[in-house]
Amino acid sequence: MPSDPEHTPPPARRPGAWRWLWRPLAWLVGLAAAGVLAAALLVAIGLAMAYPKLPDVSDLANYRPKLPLRVFSVEGALLGEFGEERRNLTPIGDIPKVMTDAVLAVEDARFFEHGGVDYKGVARAALANLGRVKSQGASTITMQVARNVYLSSEKTFTRKIYELLLTFKLEHLLSKNQILEIYMNQIYLGNRAYGFASAAETYFGKPLKSITIAEAAMLAGLPKAPSAYNPISNPKRARARQLYIIDRMLENGFISAEQAREAKAEPLKLRGPGESRTRVHAEYVAEMARQMVYAQYGADTYTRGLNVYTTLQAGEQDAAYKALRQGIMNYERRQHYRGPEAFVSLPAQAEAAEDVIDDTLLNHPDNGEVLAAVVLQVEPKKVTVARPDGQVIEVTGDGLKPVQSGLAAKAPAEIKLRRGAVVRIVQTPKQSWEITQLPEVEGAFVAMDPRSGAIRALVGGFDFEKNKFNHVTQAWRQPGSSFKPFIYSAALEKGFTPSTVVDDAPLYFSAEQTGGKPWEPKNYDGKYDGPMPLRTGLAKSKNMVSIRVLQAIGPKTAQTWATHFGFEADKHPAYLTMALGAGSVTPMQMARAYSVFANGGHLVNPYLIERITDQQGNVLNEYQPPAADTLPQAISPRNAFVMDSLLQEVARSGTAARAQATLKRPDLYGKTGTTNDAVDAWFAGFQPTLAAITWIGYDTPRNLGSRETGGGLSLPIWIDFMQYALKGVPVTQPTVPPGVTNVGGEWYYDEYARGAGVASLLDGSASGSDATPVRPTSEERNRILDLFRN
Repeated sequence: MPSDPEHTPPPARRPGAWRWLWRPLAWLVGLAAAGVLAAALLVAIGLAMAYPKLPDVSDLANYRPKLPLRVFSVEGALLGEFGEERRNLTPIGDIPKVMTDAVLAVEDARFFEHGGVDYKGVARAALANLGRVKSQGASTITMQVARNVYLSSEKTFTRKIYELLLTFKLEHLLSKNQILEIYMNQIYLGNRAYGFASAAETYFGKPLKSITIAEAAMLAGLPKAPSAYNPISNPKRARARQLYIIDRMLENGFISAEQAREAKAEPLKLRGPGESRTRVHAEYVAEMARQMVYAQYGADTYTRGLNVYTTLQAGEQDAAYKALRQGIMNYERRQHYRGPEAFVSLPAQAEAAEDVIDDTLLNHPDNGEVLAAVVLQVEPKKVTVARPDGQVIEVTGDGLKPVQSGLAAKAPAEIKLRRGAVVRIVQTPKQSWEITQLPEVEGAFVAMDPRSGAIRALVGGFDFEKNKFNHVTQAWRQPGSSFKPFIYSAALEKGFTPSTVVDDAPLYFSAEQTGGKPWEPKNYDGKYDGPMPLRTGLAKSKNMVSIRVLQAIGPKTAQTWATHFGFEADKHPAYLTMALGAGSVTPMQMARAYSVFANGGHLVNPYLIERITDQQGNVLNEYQPPAADTLPQAISPRNAFVMDSLLQEVARSGTAARAQATLKRPDLYGKTGTTNDAVDAWFAGFQPTLAAITWIGYDTPRNLGSRETGGGLSLPIWIDFMQYALKGVPVTQPTVPPGVTNVGGEWYYDEYARGAGVASLLDGSASGSDATPVRPTSEERNRILDLFRN
């Protein structure tokens, strides 16, 4: 019976290989899905648990990072900066577009498009990394802000979760510009610089607003690795990254092809490793201000962004700094050559020798205009030296005079100039070179407004990095003859007049009188000119005249009178040695004291800080100097007037005649000072709007040289400064105060105008007054011996 096709059973199916593969695969997919769901669940739980623990980021809406203490001149020039983090908080609106473009190009080109996490960037980075090309990161600027402000740098799964959560939170609470502003100010960029404004100053020595495309690209390369891409210490790596960033700026349409070509070709002028971040050399002033502020604000001084505005005039400070250093270097040229600073062995091959020279000079940094160099070759009339980076300089002619002893054939090994010697060179005004040496002598300069006490320039030493001791405020030195005006001022109150005749004749104290060895004081030049008016005695700085005047008025009287000028009585014992300036003063005290003569007899308090503001410019403290009519009257106006007449004579025809001869103005007053054995050299002087003091000496007191004086050492520094400071300042005509009369061209107190007062001090007599000569006591004799005998 034929079969029925409708009821024919289907052929039996045989199990295929694919069925055996499908089941395990299904299991694997199921397990993977379960794992993903479990992981997602765990992440969700982790996020839910972590979110409440996130820090409160609302504070960033009022972003207040650690900001350093900054000290400024009266014009706003930066003088100093203190704090672990150098940062100059800059609003986003003040950051130049070229800087933000450079950062966005390399760090987060889609910053304004994504919501905190750039998923396209993540995918691109993943593909790049899988493709074994250069590793790429996917951190957005918001993620970097979250990490830099709140999190550590450790790479853990937990930290990454917190970073993502903080990123979303920041994007929710802050605007894009707020986030970008925080990033541009917070990020660390090497060399203690935080934020791009500080980095522009650190690496290029210029404000952020002035940077070019090339400079912006160089700075934008720093966030990735501040050490690796530091343009100062790693110029090759920094250059490669700069070129990459310029290309990225071009790709993203931030710059044109022509701008990219120009940026790549632009040579960059980097700040050298030894160069100051400030444009004005006022290190001693900045340190003074720091100490004053710290005394008031404590540790907050270095983090709350305080701005200190001083009374310093930037131009005058620069003039003072240059004048003092030039004066000290001029003195150094006259000293015996002490020899090279070190000796190194130089390879014969030029390239190898250049490496050794570069390494050596890192340990001998330049000191301002006094540059370090290594000797390559010595010839009888030419010395060839090398500077870093292969610069070769030849020194000839007068440039070798300061080191003649080092060129002599029989020069000792320690001072002989030879190949490998580390020396110092300076460029002369004629653009030639001279070999010199760093000075051992020190100096100080201070200038202040005698009407208010405002300090306008202050240089506490040759180099702050070499010696941080502030000689203006801390050095107690003998003032020498620069103290004589205070003795003469006291004498005016005892009946002396500018025409009182005093004998410039030898004085002798026998062994019996001194109670020990005999003492015979001398004038500086060893000459005696006989009887002369007081005016001439001060102008010529005659020691015998000063001693006789002090004998007549009494040392106690002079000691008390000196306190009217701000001097401390115990620093000026009441002995005859006061007449020669054997007490102790600081240059700041001398500036204050001479200001009394300059301002008509008022004692002013020197001050340095005008105001302190916070980072927003709110004034926290402000100093208003007292009005002139409220200042204490230290001496009478007529005493100041007559003394000004005497001090004007010193600057016109006396030991400081060079002042008026050079500056060509009559309103200059002052007194030179050279102590016994030429240990200290001074010039203290003023113009009625500006008092200035110069001091030169060794920290460990020793003789400056048999021919070195205040007039030769310190006065030229004062003149150089005043040439700048008095430019355009009208000549001041003195106002004659009540109580003085002019008779025959000389000024007298009214009561002494017609022959009254002390007419003369001759033969030990004080004619015309109740003043009487005094003999030294035994205590004074010992003091004399101690101070005037070697």
